[in-house]
Amino acid sequence: MDYILNFFSGDFGLALLRFVVCMFVNWVIIDRLYYKKSRRRDFYFTFMLISVAIFFLVYFMMGMDRGKATMGVGLGLFGIFSIMRYRTDTMPVREMTYLFIIICLSVVHAMVDVESTPDVLADFLKLGVIDVIVLVAISMCERRLKILSNKLIQYDRPELCKPENKEKLIADLEERTGLKIIKVEVGGIDFLKDSVVLRVTYDSKPNEVDNQFTVRKSQWRNV
Repeated sequence: MDYILNFFSGDFGLALLRFVVCMFVNWVIIDRLYYKKSRRRDFYFTFMLISVAIFFLVYFMMGMDRGKATMGVGLGLFGIFSIMRYRTDTMPVREMTYLFIIICLSVVHAMVDVESTPDVLADFLKLGVIDVIVLVAISMCERRLKILSNKLIQYDRPELCKPENKEKLIADLEERTGLKIIKVEVGGIDFLKDSVVLRVTYDSKPNEVDNQFTVRKSQWRNV
């Protein structure tokens, strides 16, 4: 019994406490800030499990003797992730940003030098300040920056693409698509086929099938 108490009261016990703090902060970021808008269960699953794996991977790569750890471990970890990437589908920029934040927080909580001394509260206070700064920054960006989606449309009325017909173009697109269109950008025009490519920005939640005209093989598994 004394061995178990000593085991959890030592450095490994403090590591588990840092792990709990790290997972709580990552859960707040993923569940309350990311998932609330995106509703992507697949990335929710990925972010949570990556945060667990990264924490323990970095911790044991550094060794139980925390004084011998170097920043090379963290830099090497990021080098691994720069080589390894998700090859099935392209990850959107917003999801990639959240993934980077989750990895950073997991590395920081795993690498911080916390010793079982009277200053342990000060060390955890430093982690708390870092976590609060990250949470506030993400929350402010999510509140201030509204998510706008865009998609490519092959349009069959190039005569409406003139600057003086902008309002008619937007009205026709809104009637056909049912979307609240904010901006329209005109691309290539083919007068022989009487068509034009438009990039339409509209007010809606993004989804993983925007600008997709065919079903990929990897998506048939979810059908």
